[in-house]
Amino acid sequence: MMHIGLLEAGLRGTIADVAGVTVGHCTLAQGAVQTGVTVVRPHAGDVYRGKVPAAACVINGFGKSVGLVQLEELGVIETPIALTNTFGVGTIANAQIRAAIAANPRIGREDPSVNPLVFECNDGYLNDMQALAIDEAHYRSALDACNDDFARGAVGAGRGMSCFELKGGIGSASRIVQINGRGYTTGALVLANFGRLPQLTIAGEAVGRALVSADASKVTPEQGSIIIAIATDAPLDARQLRRLAMRAAAGLARTGSVYGHGSGDIALAFTTAYTVSHDADFITMPPLISDARLDPLFQAAADSVEQAILDALLSAETVAGRDGHRRISLNDALKTRS
Repeated sequence: MMHIGLLEAGLRGTIADVAGVTVGHCTLAQGAVQTGVTVVRPHAGDVYRGKVPAAACVINGFGKSVGLVQLEELGVIETPIALTNTFGVGTIANAQIRAAIAANPRIGREDPSVNPLVFECNDGYLNDMQALAIDEAHYRSALDACNDDFARGAVGAGRGMSCFELKGGIGSASRIVQINGRGYTTGALVLANFGRLPQLTIAGEAVGRALVSADASKVTPEQGSIIIAIATDAPLDARQLRRLAMRAAAGLARTGSVYGHGSGDIALAFTTAYTVSHDADFITMPPLISDARLDPLFQAAADSVEQAILDALLSAETVAGRDGHRRISLNDALKTRS
């Protein structure tokens, strides 16, 4: 696969290069049901008890996520990050709440409630969302499947997604930077479901224009979405993590997105450098990187997001779904044109 930018990738070339981060999928692929759930675990422990510093950036807010308000206020996440289709958000939020209660029976009684964190994209072109096929067991299955070696493409939440009018889905990438002589890893995972084919740009090359059919005169608005999760092992606070999340927009724009009116583009960034204990009276933090030294991390975030989107396109296979709808993979589209 073409390497984006000048920075070195991690060993796996995925978000799992950030130590402790794992990803799992549950995929539903039968006839008109083409959907699923993807879960990102920031660490192997109980995220409610060991909360993870995080922040989000809403690039364009046409989305139906759960948990963003409290995330913005408190600067931590306390469940794994879940991705699914638009109509599955409530079900997956319930599943996250049940999982947290099972591990912490005091939740909602002696202890505060839990803030589920679910993000979505609309996979309704390929998937019959009205079937409401997602259930709580699918979250548990994806959570149990979390591993540092995970599939990408038309899997999990990415099963029914479209990207630049081609087959989209899950993509991931990583980059390594040096700051003051110390190495840090930043990784991205995307749920890519956005873009118009004529705008598709790969490493600065207008690839999409060559793939547009000669009779494609109808201009359709961009109505997709992308969810971006950025992980880093660099010690940052929530304010700095929001700055890091904002750089996802640079990588997204390089691929040809203009964040259209109907696009829900949301980026979340978290650090694994430390956790915030649920029971602590004081927060113990490592020395944080100075804001003036963040540029390498900003570059790593932009490059890994751009690479992850390309990874989603090249990892996906052609998928047929509801009512005869079909999304051809980028690989198949390139073969057709060659």
